[in-house]
Amino acid sequence: MQYFVVMIDYGRRGREAIVDPELTRREVVSRVASGEYTNISFIHEIAERSVEDVTDDILAEAALPEILPTGADLQANTQDHVRDLRKHEPV
Repeated sequence: MQYFVVMIDYGRRGREAIVDPELTRREVVSRVASGEYTNISFIHEIAERSVEDVTDDILAEAALPEILPTGADLQANTQDHVRDLRKHEPV
């Protein structure tokens, strides 16, 4: 049997442990990435008789990759900026 324990800290209101044996690693990562799980204290993976802290691994998996703008995006941004400047020119 394998399952995950996600401990969420609500500050003064206390903590909540989310334990669902049917929750897979992929679903935990998805919920962290979507923002459903925030203020995470820790995430433990329980497998058979061992406990492993997988907080850093799951947070790293859930992080969205930084997408750098392409040349076309930069060109469009420049054209938009020039158009906005023209709006404020005296007639």
